[in-house]
Amino acid sequence: MTANESPAEAFRRVTAAAMRAIAEREDIQVNFGAEARLVDNQARLPVPSRDLGADEIRFLRGEADGMALKLRYHDDEIHAARAPGGETARAIFETLEQVRVETLGARRMAGVAENLKAAVEERCRARGYARITDREDAPLADALGLLAREHLMGAKIPESGQKIVDLWRSELDERVEADLEALKASLSDQVQYADAMKRLLIDLELMDEEGGESEGSESEDGEENEDDSSEDSNDDSDDSDGASAEMQGSPSDDMEDSEGADAEEMMSEQGEDEMMPGSGEEDGDETHSRRRPDGTYGDEKRQPAYLSFTEEFDEVIEAQELCDAEELARLRHHLDQQLAHLQGVISRLANRLQRRLQAKQSRSWEFDLEEGILDAGRLTRVVINPVHPLSYKVEKETDFRDTVVSLLIDNSGSMRGRPITVAAMSADILARTLERCGVKVEILGFTTRAWKGGQSREKWLSDGKTPNPGRLNDLRHIVYKSAEAPWRRARKNLGLMLREGLLKENIDGEALLWAHNRLIARPEQRRILMVISDGAPVDDSTLSVNPGNYLERHLRDVIQWIETRSNVELTAIGIGHDVTRYYKRAVTIMDAEQLGGTVMERLAELFDDEDITPAGRRRKKLARAS
Repeated sequence: MTANESPAEAFRRVTAAAMRAIAEREDIQVNFGAEARLVDNQARLPVPSRDLGADEIRFLRGEADGMALKLRYHDDEIHAARAPGGETARAIFETLEQVRVETLGARRMAGVAENLKAAVEERCRARGYARITDREDAPLADALGLLAREHLMGAKIPESGQKIVDLWRSELDERVEADLEALKASLSDQVQYADAMKRLLIDLELMDEEGGESEGSESEDGEENEDDSSEDSNDDSDDSDGASAEMQGSPSDDMEDSEGADAEEMMSEQGEDEMMPGSGEEDGDETHSRRRPDGTYGDEKRQPAYLSFTEEFDEVIEAQELCDAEELARLRHHLDQQLAHLQGVISRLANRLQRRLQAKQSRSWEFDLEEGILDAGRLTRVVINPVHPLSYKVEKETDFRDTVVSLLIDNSGSMRGRPITVAAMSADILARTLERCGVKVEILGFTTRAWKGGQSREKWLSDGKTPNPGRLNDLRHIVYKSAEAPWRRARKNLGLMLREGLLKENIDGEALLWAHNRLIARPEQRRILMVISDGAPVDDSTLSVNPGNYLERHLRDVIQWIETRSNVELTAIGIGHDVTRYYKRAVTIMDAEQLGGTVMERLAELFDDEDITPAGRRRKKLARAS
């Protein structure tokens, strides 16, 4: 350490040098931010504190060593070619590959092994695994990763992670013992190791035998082993009354194929008439809330219409009902700590949005008129020159309409980590900003109550496994903040997004309809729905017994219906996933760090733009014609 270097600066320099040495690569660029991540040769480590303790040093070095070993022993092309498609299967695949590269490094370097041990222990502690008592809340990928470390590396399972391993050990020990031996025997060959992982995923019934596809792909006989349901244990709260009517994504009576085209054309013509000015659209759009997309658009009319096997176990629930007040406060505090460095940037963007909204809301005047209110500010001209006429002014009517904004956030497992953290903070800043401007905002989330089907799947199995059952999982739609609730009352609820075990699968189409219907029931003149997601809809239980594009097709139908028939203005932000192929008004960002600014900019554009709904476009045409 040089004379002018602080301990933290010296640590950063030494850690970067150690990473380059372990990875045997000089092109590694090391930065420090809020969370550890590795993209190509760009490594980002958590920012070290000013007073570095021994435990923090070991944890940070462990994170750095894990990244360096991945750069040294991991081949991205091999990995991508063999990675499965299902969310759970892919998470296990990623975790076990990281165990492989870390095992190779730990065998060669004893100091690296100690650092990796410290990093794993700290991650388990930070994720709250020591407090988990239900297998449903214990991520299978992380539990299996800890078991693999024990078997392949000989590393003792940390105390902070022991509970989630105990919850899974009785089932995993028998099913994957031989697979773990195969992984251990193929550590030095990534191709053979990937094949062994494939066999492990097949034994866990997360992949099929023939194509190696994820459980989310279509099976040949339309069935899955009944043992899949053994993973599901669901002690959640009782089902919410009325959720079925609010979340149903298809009409009760499906159109026959021979009548589909004529019926759709007639519906389109009726929709045009109903949404014309003077037809009642300004009084709440009741006609839209009664009409639903039937899931049979375009060239796919021969496929089954979208339906749900049962809505008995679905729920719409307030965020505070899923967590006790003490834990909710702790999660909110953790959220504030994680994103403290972003507060300044996002606050500046929020202030910019606030100024733009207030400018639209402010009163304005037309001057130098021949009649109206006497303009006292221009009386000096008359005093100076008595022949100068008096000047009058008239207040201009503002065109800023009463507005409500709904933010719908994907709460699926793939959002875990940085994306969901930044989404929560962006929602918080957005609610605070819009509330100051008199614009109401609600924050919603969507996921499922269980992995792999839950009680819906159990009911399907007990009823004899009817073919093409439709959606086969229990929906969970979460209200973090209602439009009427003030920000200060809902602030703590946003911390719930960080709760381990909350984020599961995502069924986007029905969530979009749910959020849309909530907006339609609002009295505001302008309604904006913004969706934040990081991928296509995925529910392994549903996709395993229906056509492979079942959920995605329904999502496209819902989006098309809202964009062409509804007075709700729809926009979307994709995190690392191209959502422009679904939504007409959308933007894709590659890093969650961009989310806060993107949310503010998209909203600013919407408020600057004229009404983009079908009825709004017709009003504009009529105004031009007159």
